[in-house]
Amino acid sequence: MKDPYAVLGVSSNASDDEIKNAYRELARKYHPDNYADNPLSDLAGEKMKEINEAYDQIMNMRRAGKNSNGSAYNSSASSSFPEVRTLINQGRLEQAQEVLDGVPPQSRDAEWYFLNGTVLYRRGWFDQAFTSFTTASRMDPSNMEYRNAVNNAQRQQGRQYNPYRTYGGNPSGCSACDVCSSLICADCCCECMGGDLISCC
Repeated sequence: MKDPYAVLGVSSNASDDEIKNAYRELARKYHPDNYADNPLSDLAGEKMKEINEAYDQIMNMRRAGKNSNGSAYNSSASSSFPEVRTLINQGRLEQAQEVLDGVPPQSRDAEWYFLNGTVLYRRGWFDQAFTSFTTASRMDPSNMEYRNAVNNAQRQQGRQYNPYRTYGGNPSGCSACDVCSSLICADCCCECMGGDLISCC
């Protein structure tokens, strides 16, 4: 297998931020959307796959404290989970969750809970996301990103039980309960006028 650092065009001593920037540049260059209806689309897809694998391999090695040659590596990056953020931004939520699940419970810091909450939130699991965001904010109360996530999750929880929200893609916002309520109301109106629902209809 190719040296993952060579694939990204960076030194094995590069910082996490340098690797992240190199990855982003290559991803922009070889993204499949740039090669739609192009005879080079298959080659670009293979290159993009190679870039993703190289980036994931580097970050997994660094999480284990190793470089590609087996030497020790010390990260000075501000983010302890840069690869998870990248995966989330790419919409690769299952892979992001796999990386997060591989972190031992005793090593899970505030950012871990924030990113875990982000994955859950994007999957629509708002209650679990709120719990993770709250834990992250409690562990690092000065972090505005975490606090904003808590507030957004709270608002989403409120919308979950809003009787006027859209159900099942129905733009009128009608739920089964709304239908039943309307029928009961119509029946009452018909009875008040001396009839019943069936005869009125």
